[in-house]
Amino acid sequence: MIVTRRVTFRLYPNKSQEVKMHYWRRLHKDLFNACLAERKTAYKREGRSINYFDQQNALPKFKENWEEYKPLGSQALQATVKRVDYGFQRFFQGLGKYPRFKSFCYYRGWTYPGVAGWKVHTNGGNGHLEISNLGKIQMRGKARSWGVPTTCTIVWKNNKWLASITVKCEVQRQTGTGAVGIDIGTLTAVAFDNGDKIDNPRFLAIAKSDIRKASKELRRKRKPEKRKFKASRRWKKARKKVSQLQNKVANRRQDWTHKVAAQITSANSLVATETLNVKNMTAKAKKGKRKRQKTGLNRSILDVGFGMLRSAIKYKVEEAGGNFLEVPAQKIKPSQTCPKCLAQKKKELSERIHQCEKCGYTADRDVASALVCLNWALGTNVLDVEQKALAKTPKKCGGFSQLSAMKRQKPRT
Repeated sequence: MIVTRRVTFRLYPNKSQEVKMHYWRRLHKDLFNACLAERKTAYKREGRSINYFDQQNALPKFKENWEEYKPLGSQALQATVKRVDYGFQRFFQGLGKYPRFKSFCYYRGWTYPGVAGWKVHTNGGNGHLEISNLGKIQMRGKARSWGVPTTCTIVWKNNKWLASITVKCEVQRQTGTGAVGIDIGTLTAVAFDNGDKIDNPRFLAIAKSDIRKASKELRRKRKPEKRKFKASRRWKKARKKVSQLQNKVANRRQDWTHKVAAQITSANSLVATETLNVKNMTAKAKKGKRKRQKTGLNRSILDVGFGMLRSAIKYKVEEAGGNFLEVPAQKIKPSQTCPKCLAQKKKELSERIHQCEKCGYTADRDVASALVCLNWALGTNVLDVEQKALAKTPKKCGGFSQLSAMKRQKPRT
C-alpha cells in the first residue's frame, strides 16, 4: 500500500548558512504580510477581491523590483502566497479567524511544494539536505519507512532548524489476528476489554511545578514591547527555559503515544473504541458551573492526548490492513451500557465500578465500556458484515445485534 508519510529531521547548518536561513525566513514573512495587506486594501478601497492566481502571476514582476527574492525559488514563494489564500479559505468556511499579520518571532519557515529547489541525500537515516543557493546542510534523524520525497518544509522551532519531508512509501507493518475493545480516559489512560490497563503517565502533572517556577522567573523579567524597548538577554534566557520544559513534555507524550499505539496494533487487527469529540469535551465551563473543576478536567484530557492517541492507533491499524471502528457514543453510550444484558443506566463520573441492577454483572467502568465497544464491533461489522440493513434499523436492545451477545470470536483476516 503506497501512502504519504511525513518525516522530520534536525538540521545542523553552519554559521553562514544559519544567518542566511534567518534572512530568508524574514523575507517570506514580509511576502506573507504584503499579500495580506494587498487583499485587505483592495477590498476596503475598491471592493475588489484578489485571489491566489492574481498574486501568483504578479510574482515575476515582484522579483524584478525586489531582487533579494530571486535566490528563494519561485515554488517556495508560491507556497507562501498559498498560505495567505489558505487562511482566507478557512475564514470564509468558518474554520478560523481572519488572517493576521505575522511577526518575525512567530513566522516559522517556508515550504518547497515540489521537488524543485531542494534535494535530499539519504536513505531514511542521517544524511544531507541540499538547498539551492544555500548548499548542503547536515541532518540527523531516522525514518521508519522511506520512499520518494515529494515536499520539504524548513521550520525554525525551539531554537532548532528542522526539515519536515513528505515521502511516498510502501508501509509494511505486522499485526496479529486478535480483536480488542479499548476505552480512553483520564484516570486510566487505556482500558482493555480483558481487564488490562495502561496507567496515565501524567507528563504535564509531573513537570507542572518546574514549569510554574520557570514561568514565575519569566514574569519577573521585563517583557519587551513594540517601539519601546527590546527583549533583554535574561528575558530571552528565561523564555527559552520555559519553552524547553514544555517541549520536553510534548516530546515525552508523543513518544508514549506511538509506543502504546504500536503495542496495540502488533497484536490486534480489529480495534474498537467509542467516538470522542475532544473539542466539545475540552470546552470552557459556563459561568457558575464548577469552572475550576472543569479546567482541571480539560487539562487532564489534554495531558493524555485523546485525539493524538486515537489518530495514532487508527493509522497504524489501517497500515497493517486491519479495521479501526468507532462506536457512536451518543446512540450506544458504552460507559452507561451493561455489556452482558445491554441495560442502560446513567452514571456519574465518580462511579468507577459498573454494577448492573438487572443481571448483577460487576466490572470496572472503563473495562465494561471497552467490552461494549468490542461487542458492538463484532456484532455489526465482523460476524454480520453482509447484513448492512442492521445498522440502519437497530433493534430495541440498544442498537446491538443478537450476535453481540454470543461468545466472541476472532475476526476474519
